[in-house]
Amino acid sequence: MVTVTDKAKNKVEQLMSENELDKSYFLRVSVQGGGCSGLSYKMDFDNEEKTGDQFFEDQGIRLALDMKSFLYLAGTELDFSDGLNGKGFNFINPNASRTCGCGESFSV
Repeated sequence: MVTVTDKAKNKVEQLMSENELDKSYFLRVSVQGGGCSGLSYKMDFDNEEKTGDQFFEDQGIRLALDMKSFLYLAGTELDFSDGLNGKGFNFINPNASRTCGCGESFSV
């Protein structure tokens, strides 16, 4: 399961509202090859289910992960920071053995 903090929930809802997305949309979270640590996170809004998608809902936010990404992201918490030390979504991933300085890529 992937969980969502209060700050991430608020930001996702704000982005959905700004982009005028209805309730048929969900947050697609995935992992792709790349980044300085080997794997990087990707997020986007989507409204089309794909074969093999794993769906989770936390704090009213519906998330979809493909099966490969689920294996890397199980137990991850999605957070959002708007502080001086960095602004944006953060993945607190217990499966990552190493992360880069910017927090956008990881390795297992």
